[in-house]
Amino acid sequence: MQFFVLSLGLLLAACASGPPLSLAKSVDIQRYSGDWYIIAEIPYVGERGNVGSTVKYTPLPNGHVLDEYFAHQHDFAAPITHASFDDYVVDGTGNALWRVRLFWPIFVSYPILDVDAAYTTALVGYPDRSLGWIFSRSADMTDADYQAQLTKFAAQGYDPTAFRRVPQHPDQIGKAGFE
Repeated sequence: MQFFVLSLGLLLAACASGPPLSLAKSVDIQRYSGDWYIIAEIPYVGERGNVGSTVKYTPLPNGHVLDEYFAHQHDFAAPITHASFDDYVVDGTGNALWRVRLFWPIFVSYPILDVDAAYTTALVGYPDRSLGWIFSRSADMTDADYQAQLTKFAAQGYDPTAFRRVPQHPDQIGKAGFE
């Protein structure tokens, strides 16, 4: 049931459109691959209230990317939920625009807006700006670094107040600004 709700939420978001986003100039898929903590998000229904959320990207032999999402629902004591998706890179985008297959034949856009030079932070958006994610290789991000990431989103036309920090530690649950 959760997969259906997740897919429906992304499908509904996919029906909307907005002005074009500026993509990262180039994304090295090998360096982008691996584990990322979701520091903040404008969540879709399948993510709302989740804690300890992470994503993992694994290049596949066919050129696609295995996209895996992990999270606890509302509490770190809850079992980890998992969803897997098949992504592919859109040609001619410097590897910065991906398409995510929710289920055949439904695909949604995955625009990578920014990746720092060290591949320690990344920003992922959505064409109509209804969804967005701040990724980090570390579970912790300083408030100054978090604000800098929100400023980058604001420059892309996002409302920074729409983002909610995702608790990555139990003591963050219920704190102001966290989901």
